[in-house]
Amino acid sequence: MSPGLVPIAVFAYNRPKHLQRLADSLDRVPGFRESPLYIFCDGPRTEADRPLTDAVRRIAQDAFPVHAERIWQSHNLGLAQSLISGITAVLKRHGRIIVAEDDLVFSPVSLAYFHEALERYADTPRVAHVAGYMFPTGRHFTRPFFYREMSCWGWATWTRAWRLFEPNAAELLARIDREGRASAFDLDGTMAFREMLRNQRDGVIDSWAIRWYASMFCAGALALHPPRPVVANLGFDGTGSHCRDQDARFAVTLTHEPITDFPNEINECEDAVAAMMQYRREWTRPHPTKAPAEQ
Repeated sequence: MSPGLVPIAVFAYNRPKHLQRLADSLDRVPGFRESPLYIFCDGPRTEADRPLTDAVRRIAQDAFPVHAERIWQSHNLGLAQSLISGITAVLKRHGRIIVAEDDLVFSPVSLAYFHEALERYADTPRVAHVAGYMFPTGRHFTRPFFYREMSCWGWATWTRAWRLFEPNAAELLARIDREGRASAFDLDGTMAFREMLRNQRDGVIDSWAIRWYASMFCAGALALHPPRPVVANLGFDGTGSHCRDQDARFAVTLTHEPITDFPNEINECEDAVAAMMQYRREWTRPHPTKAPAEQ
């Protein structure tokens, strides 16, 4: 598949320096400038936010290729609705999408990885998500692997998979409870995903990510993860709406080595489950920072 055919959707709000850094990283990725590109800039919550949202739009205008389609929201949709509506619109036109938020950086090999995965598993119903980020578990993986949990920090999907998305958190929560799968959903109690879903139902949080993971989980779908990260999140600097101050637990080194050895069997990797559970157990130990609010 030609590396210029999959659209990239960039979502930004009020962090111009982050968006510039993302643009700089993408500019070093082969195929980026030939790719269809959509930049969604959310509107200000208040007039006090306008200087930053205006600065973001200047970066979106000047730092990205001329052919990019730029969507300026007149009012604030919020992260969840901005992503859900934008992803849905792009998939309706193209059938595939690579999703980038403004606090990410991409490795030069990232698009090749996404394109290969999107092509290879296009007609594999159980594969719903291609992740670009992988948590620093300390476990060595030699090839991409499948795992139930998705990562929202740089990812890709297809129209046929996005149809699984259920926006109603109450329905998702009821199904998980009815089927007696709460422990599996929470990775044997190492994560409070069910609590997050309950908070979404009750209006305490507004997260597209927990609903996407729950939708995939209820459908028995899996996410492909890279053995080494091709996307990193540098947004833990206190400026984001859904992530808090710098947290070394999420710091990774991007790979510059091409990823080519993709699995043929669509089964969840038991080593990945064990590694993620151990990694999450480490979070319960004393640590100077907190986990991010999103995902």
